[in-house]
Amino acid sequence: MNLVRIHECLCDRTRLRLVHLLLQGPLCVCHLQDVLGEPQAKISRHLAYLRRHQMVETERRGKWVVYRLPAQRPPLLATNLACLQDCAAEEPVFRRDLQRLSKIRGVPRRRAAPARP
Repeated sequence: MNLVRIHECLCDRTRLRLVHLLLQGPLCVCHLQDVLGEPQAKISRHLAYLRRHQMVETERRGKWVVYRLPAQRPPLLATNLACLQDCAAEEPVFRRDLQRLSKIRGVPRRRAAPARP
């Protein structure tokens, strides 16, 4: 993973928002879809792009696929993610995303991914 690849992944608004949300912990597509207010196909397409470029990892939990940032992050990726987290605190769209995520996590949902045992 190099700086150009990281920035190619983060240069899209939707992918940037997805990565920012995944900094909060693993999430399924349905949670990401609800927070961003975008169709499932669009969210899945961007997550597939991030996965191909090793920016996210997946884990199957029953019927759901849960996405998370890599557990082992190269220093360059870790530095850029820390920068994203710092910069996002200043942007209203990222603050709204976190508020929506907080509400979604607090409400049990039929289609939400099951909690880890």
